[in-house]
Amino acid sequence: MKLTMTSTVAFMLSTGVAMAGGHCAAGKTLNDDVLTVATGNPAYYPWVMDDSPEAKAGFEAAVAYAVANRMGFEDGQVVWVRSSFDQAIQPGAKNFDFNLQQFSITEEREEIVDFSLPYYSAAMAVVTRQPVVERGAEASLASLKGLLWGAHASTTAVPMLAAIVQPDADPLLYGDNADVVEAMKANQIDAAVMDLPTALFTAGVLLDDGVVLGQFPPDRSDNPDQFGLLMEEGNPLKECVDAALAELTEDGTLAAIEAEWLAEATGVPVIE
Repeated sequence: MKLTMTSTVAFMLSTGVAMAGGHCAAGKTLNDDVLTVATGNPAYYPWVMDDSPEAKAGFEAAVAYAVANRMGFEDGQVVWVRSSFDQAIQPGAKNFDFNLQQFSITEEREEIVDFSLPYYSAAMAVVTRQPVVERGAEASLASLKGLLWGAHASTTAVPMLAAIVQPDADPLLYGDNADVVEAMKANQIDAAVMDLPTALFTAGVLLDDGVVLGQFPPDRSDNPDQFGLLMEEGNPLKECVDAALAELTEDGTLAAIEAEWLAEATGVPVIE
C-alpha cells in the first residue's frame, strides 16, 4: 500500500475545501473551536524538542501547528494531550482529534483507526553498539543476517526484519523502544531497526557507544514506511486534515519543515 500525494493533492485543491477561519473543521472537532492534538508521554527529539510540543519545536510539533493553522486554528486554539503508542492504535473513542507519534500507515491498522495522508516517508536504520561493529558487523545484508535482533513488537520493524534482513534467529520482541535500548545495553541483543531520526537519537544520546550502522532508504521496498496523523475511525475531520496536508505538500511547507528538523544525516551508509 504505497501512498502518494500527487493525485490526492490535485483533488483536494480542486474541490476547494474551505480552510480559512476554521470553517472546514467547524463542528467536527472534539471540542468546539479547539483542536486537540496528542503526542507521546514523553515525546522525544527530533519529533518534539524538550518534551514540550507547545513550543512548536521539533518535526512533529511543527507539522501539527502547520496543519492546525492551515485548517484555520490559531496557535492558542491547539491543546495538547498525551497518550502511549499502544493506547492510540487501539479501536474505540479517542481523547484527541489527531495524534502524531510516528504511526506507520498499515492496512491492518486502518481497519480500526483512520490515518491522514502521509506527512513523512521514513528511512529505516540499524542501531547497534561499537563492540558489535568491532566484532565485524557491516552495512550489508549478509552481515546483518547473523546479528541477534530486538524490536518494538507493535512497529513495522518486525515485518521489515522478516522480509528484508531475514535474520538467522528470530528477533526478541519488546513493549517499546526504551526496552529495546535497555536490552542492547544488557547485551541481550546486537541491533535494532528504527526510523533514521530515532536511530540517530538512540545512538547519540541513549547509548554511550551507539552506532547507526546503516540505513534502508524509503524506496528499499514496495511499501516504504510512511507516517500519518492517527484519528478515530470515521472521524469527520479527516477530509479537512487531508486537505491541509495536501496544501502543505503542494506549496513546499512540509518539505521545509522536514529540512529544518530532519535534515538528511550524512555519513550513514545505505545497506545494499
